[in-house]
Amino acid sequence: MERLDNLRPLILFVSGLLGAAGVALAAAASHGGDMRLLGSASTMCLAHAPALLALHAGHRLVRTATLAALVISLGTILFAGDLLARHFLATGLFPMAAPIGGTTMILGWLVVAAGAFFRSRHAGI
Repeated sequence: MERLDNLRPLILFVSGLLGAAGVALAAAASHGGDMRLLGSASTMCLAHAPALLALHAGHRLVRTATLAALVISLGTILFAGDLLARHFLATGLFPMAAPIGGTTMILGWLVVAAGAFFRSRHAGI
């Protein structure tokens, strides 16, 4: 998992983008957009952006943090992206994109949980 550490800046970048997207989507939903689609996309982005930031910051304490963050990022982008495509394009990204994204997010959280069974990189921490 240490090879994944080169991707840590990507996690921080995605965290910032998801946070910004979440706020923008909440505003769009409150100004006449489809509350069900845009609101759900906003919620997923705003829920996972700080989690990604925490995983980025805590990568030395949670051995699976980088992998978990990458999986959660992929799932969130896929889930929210499908909802946005449905709203703006009137069609999804591809069949089952949102459920696959949701399942991927769940898998990412299970990777976080699995981190409890691995020693941290710095045993003194």
